[in-house]
Amino acid sequence: MTVAHCRTDSLENELNHTCHCVTLNRDTLARLDVTLPENIFANSPVFVAESTLQAQQDIIAAIEQVITLPAYQTHVLSYAPKIAQFVTPAQGVFLGYDFHIDTHGKPWLIEINTNAGGALLNALLLNAQNPCLHAPGLPTPFDDTQFVTMFQREWLLAGSQPLRTIAIVDDTPEQQYLYAEFVLFKRLFEQHGIQAIICAPQELRYHSQQLWYENTPIDLVYNRLTDFSLLEKNQQALAAAYLAGNAVITPHPRAHALYADKQNLTILSNAAILEELGVDEKTRHILINGIAPTISVENKNADCLWAERKQLFFKPTKGYGSKAAYRGDKLTKRVFGEILTADYVAQTFIPPSSRQLRLLDKLETFKIDIRAYVYAGEIQLTCARLYQGQTTNFRTPGGGFAPVITHFQG
Repeated sequence: MTVAHCRTDSLENELNHTCHCVTLNRDTLARLDVTLPENIFANSPVFVAESTLQAQQDIIAAIEQVITLPAYQTHVLSYAPKIAQFVTPAQGVFLGYDFHIDTHGKPWLIEINTNAGGALLNALLLNAQNPCLHAPGLPTPFDDTQFVTMFQREWLLAGSQPLRTIAIVDDTPEQQYLYAEFVLFKRLFEQHGIQAIICAPQELRYHSQQLWYENTPIDLVYNRLTDFSLLEKNQQALAAAYLAGNAVITPHPRAHALYADKQNLTILSNAAILEELGVDEKTRHILINGIAPTISVENKNADCLWAERKQLFFKPTKGYGSKAAYRGDKLTKRVFGEILTADYVAQTFIPPSSRQLRLLDKLETFKIDIRAYVYAGEIQLTCARLYQGQTTNFRTPGGGFAPVITHFQG
C-alpha cells in the first residue's frame, strides 16, 4: 500500500510558495447581502498545472466507466442499504471528487462525496477576483445558470412537465455551516422562475402521490442530508415519495452507494478485483495510478495495519466531512481498537501539497485539497481548499475555499 514520492520543482509549486497576491474582492462578496461563514474563503488563489487537471478528468472518466458496469453495481450494492437498490432516473447533482497532489504534480483521488457542498459559493468566489500578478488575466467567469440547467435536467429525466418547485432539505438548515449557500441557491432558482423552499425533512409530508411542504407540492428535493439512506424517522416522507417515484431526490441513496461509500475505493484501487469485474487494462492502469490505495480494516489484518499505521489514514466507510477519520501517526491503541469494531477503510496517506501565504506580516503554510464538482461525468468547477491540521475544516484563519489558476507565468 505504499506510494513513492520524490521532490520535483515546478512553476506551480514555486508560485504556491512565492505568490502572496490578495485577489479576493470582498466588496463584491458584500453585495451578495448574505452572511458568509468565517474562514470560508481564502484571500489568494492556488496554482495547478493544466496537466494535473487533465489527469483528474481522466481518473473521473475511468471511474464513471467502471460504475456503469453491472458487475460493479452488483458488487457494491451487496453491502449497501436496501433503499439503494431502487433505480431512479436522476443521476445525482454535485458529486465531489477530492484529490491530493503529490510532489510530481500528480493527482491522487482520496474520496468521492455525493453531497459536496460549496459549488455555488465557489462559483461566486470565481466572480469576485482581482487580477493576480502571476496570471495573465482573471479566472474565467462562471455562469451559475448551468447549475439551474442541471437541476432541470434531473427533473426532466423523470418526467416531461416543467420544474415548478424545489425543496432544499437538511436537518436544522439555519444551523448548518453552509446555510448561506442554501439561501443563495433559493435566490438562484427563483431568478429562473422556480419556487424554492429551505426546510428540514420533517416539515415535508407525503400524501395523494405527492410530496408537500405545507400547501405547496414539491417536485424535486435538493438533498443536503448526511443520512444517505433516508432511514431516520424524520425522513419517512422523503423515503416514501422517493420509493414511489413521486419526487425526484438528488443526490439520492443509490448515487451514494455507487460512488461515495468509501468501501468502494477498496475495489476501485484493486487491480485484481477490477480485472475480475471486466475492467479493461487501460482503465485499470488509470485507476491504480490515480486512486490512493485503500483496503478494508478487518481483524485479520489488524497487526499489519497497526505496524504500518504511520503511512495510513483511517476513514469510516459511510463517513462524511472528515468526521471520525484519523491520521495513523496520531492514532492511539484505544482508538485503533474502536476502529476494528466499526466499518473502516485504511488508505495510504498521500501528503497534500502546500500553499504559503502572508498573514499579518507572517508567512503561514497551508495544506491543499483539490475538489472537482462533477455532474454526468463532466467537471463543472474545480476549487481548492486551504487548511491546517489533520483534515479540511474551515477553521483555519486565512484558509477556506480558493480559486484554482491554471494559466500563469513566473
